[in-house]
Amino acid sequence: MRIMAVCSTGLGSSFMIEMKVKEVMRELGIDAEVEHTDLGSVTPDMADVFICTKDLADSIHAGDVISIPNITDKAAMKEKIEAYLNRN
Repeated sequence: MRIMAVCSTGLGSSFMIEMKVKEVMRELGIDAEVEHTDLGSVTPDMADVFICTKDLADSIHAGDVISIPNITDKAAMKEKIEAYLNRN
């Protein structure tokens, strides 16, 4: 599974999301390739699912998107990822 964390510039926020997603995936026992990028570089072939904050979710037109309330709420992020995994 390939997961791409996205923020507007591809620097701080997306990197923080990437680190939290890696923690969540380890906790769930799921092997995933997790990276980060900026919004302008997103293409559908980059990942199976894209994770970003709610304010950017409507700007990603590249497939499945998980929107999170904020970048520091790991519990909410885990809940959203688990819901996505259960649907797919």
